[in-house]
Amino acid sequence: MKRRLAILAAALTVALAGCSGTAGRPAQDVPRASGGGSAALFPVTVDDAFGTTTVPSAPRRVVTWGRGATDAAIALGVLPVAIPYQPGGAQGVLPWVRDAVEGMGAALPTVLPDTGTSVPYDAIRAARPDLILAPYSGLTEEQDTRLSAIAPVVAYPDQPWSTPWRDIVTITGRALGRPGKAREVLVGIDQEITRAREAHPEFAGLTLAAVQDTGTGLSVYPASAPRMQIMLDLGFRSAPSVQALGTDETASHTTLSHERLAELTSDVLVLYASDAAEAAAFLAAPSSQVMPQVTHGAVAELVGSDVVASVSPPTALSLTWGLDRTVHALAQAAAAAG
Repeated sequence: MKRRLAILAAALTVALAGCSGTAGRPAQDVPRASGGGSAALFPVTVDDAFGTTTVPSAPRRVVTWGRGATDAAIALGVLPVAIPYQPGGAQGVLPWVRDAVEGMGAALPTVLPDTGTSVPYDAIRAARPDLILAPYSGLTEEQDTRLSAIAPVVAYPDQPWSTPWRDIVTITGRALGRPGKAREVLVGIDQEITRAREAHPEFAGLTLAAVQDTGTGLSVYPASAPRMQIMLDLGFRSAPSVQALGTDETASHTTLSHERLAELTSDVLVLYASDAAEAAAFLAAPSSQVMPQVTHGAVAELVGSDVVASVSPPTALSLTWGLDRTVHALAQAAAAAG
């Protein structure tokens, strides 16, 4: 059903474009990466959790939904015509996306309404997409079906909100007919991570726990959590105390009460906080003084809604955008743990 709806939607989009006298012309001049999006690669098919999607020809009007797809498309040289509102960014546009679009010499895409988990169907339809990318999202089957009546939809391959960031790049590259460019992007990012890891051999083998204070307890992130992956790539290893909490590796986090903070031992503690006041309150709290990481100053503070967003999860653009400040904070914490 999904495949049939997507093909019909694509045909309808072409027909409408022809009636309007703007067939084949995107809403704005979109910079294109050399050697990408070859017409010879189409049609392409992409399997996802809801079936198989066929993209009949090189997309010219891409709409993104969820997280990461906007960044992956831009990294591959394709500027979407509409993108989801993202908390933590000015007017719903995260800083690394804004920087990348400016670097392309283009205007910002239309930002879809901030509707939370609801899908703004009318706004997406108004963007006249020929492809909707949502490989890291919470789409339900009903939402996917309704969107497929507008344009072909590429959703997540397995579970909602769980696609690894590297897979987002690969899936996006396939859907856009740019698999080679996707590989180039991943190689470039891996080279940046390798550079940082080699510059800080002291990270190797140090145990790390990553947390965010919710006010009623700590969210503790397992090794499988997206925001932990960059830490592990840099040479750290997840602290055994995290596993000892009984953390479900398939869950995004587990909750630890303030009364049990002494159980969370590690060489380094990564503290995510939306602002400096939140971080300071946690570090000064009497309940936190039982943690050697806090009393020794071995805490890497990653503060700011944009900084937290850059690793929750990391993306093709945000990972390198926030890498230097993350590494700097980790280096200071590692030195204190010395």
